Amino acid sequence: MMKRILLAAGLALALAACNDQSVVSSNRHLSPIPPQTVALMSQKGMSKDGPILVRIFKKEAELEVWKQASNGQYALLRTLPICRWSGQLGPKVREGDRQAPEGFYTVTPELMNPNSSYYLSFNMGFPNQFDRAHGRTGSHLMVHGSCTSRGCYAMTDEAISEVYALAREAFNGGQRGFQVQAFPFRMTAENMATVRYDRNIGFWRNLKEGYDHFEVTRAEPRVEVCGREYSFNTQNCSPINPQVTYAVAAKQAQDEMRIAEYVSRGTPAVSFVYEDGGGHPSFFEYAKAAATTEPGSRSRAARRLGDVSRVDALVAGPRMVALDPSGRPLEQAAPQPAHAFASVQSQPVPATASPAATSAAAVAAAPAQQPGQAVNSSEVAKAETGPSRPLHQRLFGDLFSSEPMAGNPDQTANPAATAPGAVPAPPRRGAERTVDDRRAGIIPGAHAIIPDAAIGYTSLR
Repeated sequence: MMKRILLAAGLALALAACNDQSVVSSNRHLSPIPPQTVALMSQKGMSKDGPILVRIFKKEAELEVWKQASNGQYALLRTLPICRWSGQLGPKVREGDRQAPEGFYTVTPELMNPNSSYYLSFNMGFPNQFDRAHGRTGSHLMVHGSCTSRGCYAMTDEAISEVYALAREAFNGGQRGFQVQAFPFRMTAENMATVRYDRNIGFWRNLKEGYDHFEVTRAEPRVEVCGREYSFNTQNCSPINPQVTYAVAAKQAQDEMRIAEYVSRGTPAVSFVYEDGGGHPSFFEYAKAAATTEPGSRSRAARRLGDVSRVDALVAGPRMVALDPSGRPLEQAAPQPAHAFASVQSQPVPATASPAATSAAAVAAAPAQQPGQAVNSSEVAKAETGPSRPLHQRLFGDLFSSEPMAGNPDQTANPAATAPGAVPAPPRRGAERTVDDRRAGIIPGAHAIIPDAAIGYTSLR
């Protein structure tokens, strides 16, 4: 009996994601903000103890730290590479699925762990209200040091030390909790066009609403859950600022037209399939060295990575699978390495003025943008349901329409842009989006990795 009890306890421990139990106390949580980051804050008009906001992009394996500047808006301070995340693109659903969370979370001082077994860490706060509404389970979902993950975002010790110090000073300055926005990838029009047939599309479009609010306002979006969906900048599920609501709707309408452009130019619908998550390419060689050499003979850089989980999966990277309109892999297209699709990427759609650089009033007053590319007749024949429907609806059918989606009659999308001066109603809340942890991804190269020198990645050499 005792043997079975111990076995069960060991299994529970293994399933508890990045189980981050406290270890012997140290002063590592008191490490100062690196001098070069302090200098960068000074250049950007930021105070040392000003509020912060964190954005995570799983596919690109990057963590951004934003900090409030003297004008009250958030500006990008640092972009740090993520050494390791596990699972697939998509939300965490259940305990033990190795999925790193996606969604909007708030980290308060009690979620910070100065005595982490992974150098330093903070708990993301999973499950949040949205996760609980969907019956999702899991615990100990962290952002921490080292380079090993069972559902967490592993940053290396040096990177988590800097993030921890920035958070500590923000708490000392009076911030009660900083927001963490965790996305599957950068929510660009091209990336959204590529995942258009993925079964996570409803969930990801809901995340994109929050992404768009931040892009437009450069302010932390207020988040609540209405009808089992995230609702942004609302109170009791009603808009707080109609001007912001209209500006975000205008950006969404602009993005949907660009999505239609990408599809008409031949952007393939694909899915990324990972062996077990990924990490930033800048760590690959060090990870291989850390996993394939004896501890005494490791390079200094490899030693500083610490433990590396599933280095074979990390270095292998994802495979790309073409999807049909039902979200199933195309029978004639066997899975291929992601780089094999480099020659079939679509031509870029000309960029338009970003609402993020414009005030909400200016965006609201701007005339609706018209698509600049004729629709491919074969695409229209597949999706068009009426001659008067907008371009993005003719290409995608109900996927981006305000009418219920096929197979999910209660699901609705965001309103399209309305006439200047009118405030669109917030999306109707009520029904659950169709979400699961299906493997999915985006076109490689859709977001270029910024060179280390440009963003100040910590050198491991």
